Amino acid sequence: MHPQQLRYFAAVAETRHFTRAAEREHVAQPSLSQSVRALERELGAELFHRARGHITLTDAGEALLPLARRILADTETARREVQEVAQLRRGRVRLGATPSLCASLVPDALRAFHARYPGIELHVHEDGSQDLVRTLAAGELDLALVITPLAGQAPALTTTELLREELVVVSSPDGPPVTAAGARRIGIGDLRGRPLAMFRHGYDLRELTVAACREAGFEPEFGVEGGEMDAVLGFVRAGLGVAVVPSMVAERSGLVTTAFAPPGLHRTISVAHRGDVSPPRAARELRRLLVSAAGGG
Repeated sequence: MHPQQLRYFAAVAETRHFTRAAEREHVAQPSLSQSVRALERELGAELFHRARGHITLTDAGEALLPLARRILADTETARREVQEVAQLRRGRVRLGATPSLCASLVPDALRAFHARYPGIELHVHEDGSQDLVRTLAAGELDLALVITPLAGQAPALTTTELLREELVVVSSPDGPPVTAAGARRIGIGDLRGRPLAMFRHGYDLRELTVAACREAGFEPEFGVEGGEMDAVLGFVRAGLGVAVVPSMVAERSGLVTTAFAPPGLHRTISVAHRGDVSPPRAARELRRLLVSAAGGG
C-alpha cells in the first residue's frame, strides 16, 4: 500500500468522480483508475460502487477513508519534520567544552549560531577534556572541544585544531610574589616546592601541569586538589596555592597573573567528533562557526 494509492483513493472519495479526481491530482485518469484498482486488489475488497455517473463508497471504502486521511496527514507531517531538520529549522546539538572555553569561546559561537538557527536546541556539557573524550566516544555528544593531541589510548575521533592557548600562573593578591624580585616572568622550575591548587583527575590542566613539572625534574606539591575551575580559582584566592590556568581565565579572575618565560606553556584546543559517524547537519554548522570564531576561517 503506497501513499500515492491512498491519495488517489481519497481524491475519488471526495470528488465522487474519477475524472475530476485525476484533474485534482494532476494525473491521467487511466493511471489514477489503475492505481485505485491495484489498491483494491491488494486489500481484497472493492472500495467504490461504480455506476455510470455515480460513484459511491462501499462499506470497505467507508472504513478505509478516515484511515487513509490519517495516514496521508501523518506522511505530510513526517515530510515537513524531516525538511525542517534538513533546513536547520529544528533539531538539537550537544556540545561538550572545558570550563575555560565555556566562559570564552563558546558563548560567542553559540550566540552566532542561535541568531542564525533559533529553532535548534543547544545542549552544553561542561567537563574536563579527558572526560569529554569518553563522553563523545560514547555517543552522548555531537561535538566536543578537547585538548590535543589526544592520549594514545583515546578512541578514534576526528579533530580540527582551533587555537593555541597560553597558560599562566595565578596567585592570591594577598600572598607572596611568585617571582624573584624584579622578575616579570616565571619558569616551570620556580614552581618547585610551591603548593599548587590542583584540578581533579580528568582535567587536562592537571595532567599538563604535572607533566611540565616532571619534565623540569621535580614532583609538584599540592596544597589542595580535586576542584573544578571555579573551585581552584577560589582556592588560589584563599591563599591555598597557586594554579596554572589559561590566560583568558586569568584575565577575568581578579588574581595576580604571571606569564611563563619563553618558550612558555601552552595547550591546543581542537573541535572533535566521532570518526565513525558523520555529525548531524546542525552540528556541522556549529563546528564551522566554532572554527570561524577561533580565527580558523
